[in-house]
Amino acid sequence: MSQTHRQDGGLIDQKKTLTFTFNGQILRGYEGDTLASALLANNKHLVGRSFKYHRPRGIVTVGSEEPNAIMEIGSGAHKEPNTRATVTQLYNGLEANSQNHRGPLGFDLMAITDFLSPLLGAGFYYKTFMWPKAFWEKIYEPAIRNSAGLGTLSKEPDPDTYDKGFRYCDILIIGAGATGLSAALTAASSGAKVILADEDFLMGGRLNTETAKIDNIKGSEWAKSAVEKLSAMENVTLMSDTTIFGVYDHGIYGALENRSSESRADSNKPRQVNWRIYAKKSILCAGAIERSIAFGNNDRPGIMLAGAVRAYMNRFAVATGNKVTVYTNNDDGWQTAKDLRSKGVNIVAVIDSRSISPVMPIQGAEIFMGTDVVDTKGRRALKSITLSNGKTLDTDSLAVSGGWNPNLHLTCHHRGIPKWNEEIASFIPDEATPPGMSVAGRAKGTMVLSDAMKEGHDLGSSVALELGYKSADLKAASTPAVAYNVVANWGVESGKNRAWVDFQNDVTAKDVRLANQEGFKSVEHVKRYTTLGMATDQGKTANVLGIGIMAENMGQTMEETGTTIFRPPYSPVAVGAFAGRRRGMEFYPTRYTPSHKWSEEQGAVFVEVGMWYRSQWFPQPGETHWRQSVDREVIKTRASVGICDVTTLGKIDIKGSDVSEFLNKVYVNAFAKLPVGKTRYGLMLREDSMAMDDGTTARLAEDHFVMTTTTANAVSVYRHLQFCHQVLWPDLDVHMISVTEQYAQYAVAGPNSRNLLQKIVDPEHDISNEAFPFMGAGAITVCGGIPARLFRISFSGELAYEIAVPTRYGDALMRAMMHAGEEFDVVPYGTEALGVMRIEKGHAAGPELNGQTSAYDLGMGGMVSGKKDFIGYKLGQREELLRNDRMQMVGFKPVNKNALVDKGHSMAGAHLLGLREEATTHNDQGWISSSIYSPMLGCYIGLGFIKDGLNRKGEFVRAVDLVRNSDIEVEICSPHFYDPEGGRLRV
Repeated sequence: MSQTHRQDGGLIDQKKTLTFTFNGQILRGYEGDTLASALLANNKHLVGRSFKYHRPRGIVTVGSEEPNAIMEIGSGAHKEPNTRATVTQLYNGLEANSQNHRGPLGFDLMAITDFLSPLLGAGFYYKTFMWPKAFWEKIYEPAIRNSAGLGTLSKEPDPDTYDKGFRYCDILIIGAGATGLSAALTAASSGAKVILADEDFLMGGRLNTETAKIDNIKGSEWAKSAVEKLSAMENVTLMSDTTIFGVYDHGIYGALENRSSESRADSNKPRQVNWRIYAKKSILCAGAIERSIAFGNNDRPGIMLAGAVRAYMNRFAVATGNKVTVYTNNDDGWQTAKDLRSKGVNIVAVIDSRSISPVMPIQGAEIFMGTDVVDTKGRRALKSITLSNGKTLDTDSLAVSGGWNPNLHLTCHHRGIPKWNEEIASFIPDEATPPGMSVAGRAKGTMVLSDAMKEGHDLGSSVALELGYKSADLKAASTPAVAYNVVANWGVESGKNRAWVDFQNDVTAKDVRLANQEGFKSVEHVKRYTTLGMATDQGKTANVLGIGIMAENMGQTMEETGTTIFRPPYSPVAVGAFAGRRRGMEFYPTRYTPSHKWSEEQGAVFVEVGMWYRSQWFPQPGETHWRQSVDREVIKTRASVGICDVTTLGKIDIKGSDVSEFLNKVYVNAFAKLPVGKTRYGLMLREDSMAMDDGTTARLAEDHFVMTTTTANAVSVYRHLQFCHQVLWPDLDVHMISVTEQYAQYAVAGPNSRNLLQKIVDPEHDISNEAFPFMGAGAITVCGGIPARLFRISFSGELAYEIAVPTRYGDALMRAMMHAGEEFDVVPYGTEALGVMRIEKGHAAGPELNGQTSAYDLGMGGMVSGKKDFIGYKLGQREELLRNDRMQMVGFKPVNKNALVDKGHSMAGAHLLGLREEATTHNDQGWISSSIYSPMLGCYIGLGFIKDGLNRKGEFVRAVDLVRNSDIEVEICSPHFYDPEGGRLRV
């Protein structure tokens, strides 16, 4: 039968049935359920296994502090491990599976570790796996890694999307319980801009789980009415299902909003949003978390916190058992017995460890005062308990309340230290809260509901007043005062039975005492030695209990013992939420070239280059391998004409009367006398004389230059130039601006490049060899008056030009040139063919400009001017940089032209060794930095660095690549493989 433990009532909609599965079994729940409440309604108490000993574990709490009910939700790519069933809103079709067990949940093969527990006490890792030393790598570590971890990953890309957002407010109120709602009503009524955030999908906090009345109506109804009032206010933003996970500097708060219901309906909507909230002030109204008591076998399924048992009955109409027993050390535990009894649940007994008179009568229940639970029975579900008076009670649900801990975690994110409060037997926030934060209600240690609501009401008004808003005259809601008395009870002697403190990490009271015995006196050391509080719940239910046991064992006060540090995040945050939409193509902003749409139409294959998306090659029908496309593009370009979009090159417009002097200072070669209408290749060095970037600079007028940089260094070069101008030579008349995105630029290369351009360049502009020679530059118009710039430069070694037009004309220009070039069999070529042609011509690029090479290393020593000073000049004269045996760039070609052709990989990355030398680091003479297959030479070629390379041309060495298992003989040669005299580019 389904939902055998469901009662009438609650805040769920019992007219809307939802179907879900748990470990493949089809079950039912209702709209408004959590996965945990639906499982309990179906009498599913065994829901998982503990981390270390694989002990059977059941649901313990009702909120994000849950240590046991951690599930894998979903299947396939949608599977998400380590999801708390207590905060997972039930939906139709939800798939849940228990985790951390081998074999079925009811018969976990790894439970053998529980029988070995005498050998696996606190710190056993440190004691066991130190010897013999040789066992660690081959035996210990593989075994540990194989057993460790909670849940499994699908190993498929996450199909969900995540997003980031920013919100701003005057007052951020954290927690929408009675205190938070009271604070929000007064703060919002003053006119302040308020954000109210709560981690539950139903606002109201514990008002939704209690029977207390506020203003003579049920607490949950008062909460609903308050939320409706707030939602109608324009200055209020309600953020349910949102966890404030961190408090950072300058009033910044991290918030994770769960939008799973929206994303399931529309896959384009984010599943989670990571908000950065900027708040002038904040009020923490996060309530309190109930803690347990350590007694023998207190971890059996069916043993829960008393507040959770009460919550499942009042909010979700679920009885956690047929025969319920309450064990408490405070008045609040009695309320659980009272509420359950009023709903007809059989209360076997109320056990109070305090030697006082019974707090209230509970009809039909035995009352035991000054008594403790010392042991329990039942492997997979609770069957009975044993009391300190020797009596045994049959019960299937034990509600335990060891007191309530203020939920003060966020007050400690700026290293605030909680202080002990004897009256409530717990830690409370110190006055040194994060700047701008105030605390109210149970989070502050005010455990009486009426006092907490008054506190929230007053604080909302006073904080708004501090921000300059007029305090609203609102009457505070009233509720009967209910006393809260508690006497600390950290646990009872359990003999041979283990008393559990941290359920998820299997830390016992004995482990804490053993850590003390072995010399660990600091609470931080005990935490790390025992793993107390280091699980995914961060010890929310275990830490204070563990500290209490530690203090008691060492004979000191709780204040003397101290606490560990609470750090963000408050609860686990998926890595995807931190990344937001920055994944795949949105990992960083992507810029598309002007010809992108046209390239898509041609079926281009694209590649990410920096922040640009560029055409890599253009496959044609019948081409089955990328190199076939690249070889064709190279051959046809060199035979006739090819076009490549080079818009991604950095472009910097520089104007001013002192620009030529400025360029003289930043380039190694002279620019002062560059004629108008000419372009010059330049090399730029860092201050340490290492090559920074190369490119061309054209002089369009006496005071107007255009500099191009490599794609990768466009931003860094611009920053460098700005630094040089603003800091080094501020008196020079120089003004610059980056125009990379303002101009579409295309390389037109090949013997017919001039013929093609003459068809689109307006006739009044003469671009013949005589009128527009090699390295010429100038402003022109194309296609009937469109302004353009033309540069006769070549990185392919062919007759070539680069033509630039305003970006808005970029797509049209590409189409016009391809149409004009049809009679010349024009071909578009991508970045691969571009790379092939630049290596065939020996041009250094990114792999060579790696920050470790000087002008001399690159074979460009002849460019370095000795008649002027420039950045890098002085340090370039260091003796070490002028040695002949430095790594110098040369060319390499295989002795056997067919080498590597069948292997399908180039020489790039191979190390260079003597012909008879062993492949060791000691014998390493250099490396291949760039390598491609040259269709013009019919073999692989490469650029690389080898000691004294410029003087070793004609020598033979080996190119060894141990990763790809290749070892070939190569000849050291000139890096200019194709048309070394350069005749083809000057015709």
